[in-house]
Amino acid sequence: MLSTAEALAKVLALTPAMSSEIVPLEEAAGRVLTEDAIARRDQPPFAASAMDGYAVRAAEATKGTMLSVVDEAAAGHRAGSELPEAAAIRIFTGAPVPEGADTILIQEETKRVGNQIRVLAPPRLGEYVRPAGGDFTSGFRIAAPKRLNPRDLALLASMNIAEIRVARRPVIALIPTGDELVLPGEAPGPDQIIASNNFGLAAMLSRAGALPRHCPIARDTPESLRASFAAAKGADILVSLGGASVGQHDLVADVMAGEGLALDFYKIAMRPGKPLMAGKLGGAMMLGLPGNPVSAMVCGEIFLRPAIDRALGLPSGPRARRLAALSHEMGKNGPREHYMRAILTQEGVVPSVTVHENQDSSRLGILASANCLVVRAPNAEQLQKGTLVEYIPLDD
Repeated sequence: MLSTAEALAKVLALTPAMSSEIVPLEEAAGRVLTEDAIARRDQPPFAASAMDGYAVRAAEATKGTMLSVVDEAAAGHRAGSELPEAAAIRIFTGAPVPEGADTILIQEETKRVGNQIRVLAPPRLGEYVRPAGGDFTSGFRIAAPKRLNPRDLALLASMNIAEIRVARRPVIALIPTGDELVLPGEAPGPDQIIASNNFGLAAMLSRAGALPRHCPIARDTPESLRASFAAAKGADILVSLGGASVGQHDLVADVMAGEGLALDFYKIAMRPGKPLMAGKLGGAMMLGLPGNPVSAMVCGEIFLRPAIDRALGLPSGPRARRLAALSHEMGKNGPREHYMRAILTQEGVVPSVTVHENQDSSRLGILASANCLVVRAPNAEQLQKGTLVEYIPLDD
């Protein structure tokens, strides 16, 4: 069996790269920039006032001096003339600093007497003046690739960019399999359960930047499987949920081989998630996840999330691991790398982690209560309370 690291490397090698498209800025949140965005103007485009007050020459604004107020400047409306000698121009935040002025005397440091002000405290040269280009200048760039966050969008807008080129979202078809499944809201028979894997994975994939596509449940017949896979046509990545084991009703590998699947690997040394397979089907990647709900979700975290990053042109590889101290003793691990549901708490400088005692791969309630996965190496020895262990956050 392949190690988890070897399997991930193969999955990433199979992952197709997305083309790019141009979208308006208002649709760019969370998208991945594929070419550098370059500012088309300076910001601010002129020296601007950072406060309400008076535009003055610092050398003239000595304590006790009286200055004549000769004009006014507001945001979007500059003063009509250059600042004369021994004078001040009333100015508001964001307004262009008038020609001849070099400093903003804030209104709290003045006393207004008719059309004159008395300087109560002298300003420093250049005080409260935002210089032209002080934030960025024309030609400043946001480098690709980058997943765009709200702060990036505000910056892009100020760079006068209305449209940007981003990676197309990968379409990921989710194909639940098994006679035992019905959709939420339907009435299950006495031997049936509710399909859940596809809904949890769809939410995970959307959050990671993909477009999930729900396909019909494939029953345990070759004809039904072919029909469900036909509904996935055109997707960039096909994900079957269940049917990847070796039982007589697990038909996915055989049926898809007949459809042209070039299988790359089958089974990995991971818990949960041993019956994982991957291959190429035309131009798409095919990934067969286990049917147990926890196994499917954990494999989504470990394999699908890095694959989406790769498809979008972002740096990709194993999920980043952090360290936390065990809050209890832990026994030896078996021969497979184990991803264990756990609860992380911040206690002092080093966080503490408590691993759920029950790690049954059908227990979604335990997964829902977890906020991280503690990773144990194959054949790891018993650990004492306080030992540092590696974990992968689930909520980042």
